[in-house]
Amino acid sequence: MRYLITGGAGFIGSHLSEELLRRGHEVFVVDDLSTGSINNIRHLKTHDRFHYTVDSCSNVQLMAELVDGADVIYHLAAAVGVKLIVESPVRTIETNIRLTEIMLNHANKKKRPIFVASTSEVYGKSTDFPFREDGDLVMGATHKGRWSYACSKAIDEFLAIAYWKEKKLPTVVARLFNTVGPRQTGQYGMVVPNFVKQALSGQPITVFGDGKQSRCFSHVSDVVRALIGLMEKESSYGQVFNIGNNNEITIGDLARQVREMCGSKSEIVFIPYEKAYEEGFEDMPRRVPDLSKIGAAIGWKPTIALPQILRDVIDFYRREA
Repeated sequence: MRYLITGGAGFIGSHLSEELLRRGHEVFVVDDLSTGSINNIRHLKTHDRFHYTVDSCSNVQLMAELVDGADVIYHLAAAVGVKLIVESPVRTIETNIRLTEIMLNHANKKKRPIFVASTSEVYGKSTDFPFREDGDLVMGATHKGRWSYACSKAIDEFLAIAYWKEKKLPTVVARLFNTVGPRQTGQYGMVVPNFVKQALSGQPITVFGDGKQSRCFSHVSDVVRALIGLMEKESSYGQVFNIGNNNEITIGDLARQVREMCGSKSEIVFIPYEKAYEEGFEDMPRRVPDLSKIGAAIGWKPTIALPQILRDVIDFYRREA
């Protein structure tokens, strides 16, 4: 099989590429390196079934050619990270919606199955825990840039499902919950790599807010297994799935666990959201997925617990250092 991955030089895209190659497939990656990195795929460049192009999905002629040669498409290219979202809302909205529209349009011309990556952010301010795929999405006010990412990804979902219903294009949408693992950068606000780098260097571990907000973290290898499994089942077409872990930890406890596992003496410092991001920044107190739908669909469940997830990230950054 020939797979096309947009955003393939990103954190998840590079791990997906690795696994598809390991399974004997041919992989074509396109990435403009705006948030991805050539370092993520450097070890794959000599593989005879791996091909990469540094360009944007907005290059219509290029994408038409790549889609034409693909059997399955993974559309992972997107604006990522809370920091980028808050600082560049125009780029966030335009990147997410425009590129998804381009990819769905090209995929539809050839009726290629396409996976569209979404996010747990679309649940917004909902308090209906755990989050179910058929639950209501509760967005904040439009003058708060925090919610531009969630709204843009929700529109991506509407587009993908509309293409399935109206044009019979095989589409699958998945909402990813805090994926973590080796090669993830903290540059755009990802909490685990930031905590690990701060702890290893003896710098203060910076927790935004009061640290009582909780999240669920999944290992990238578990997530990749779900991405592949969903696209191998035609019964997944036209549907939305949560992918994540349902074991919660507060961010304050996460900081303490990272510090302990690193053997660090770093101070844990709490920074108000207003100083970390912007005045009036809103965050969700909890974000936990219901995983029953994906379990029933493909028999998937997470297998790697948080201590091993953190160990893999710590080992990665120690090697990098």
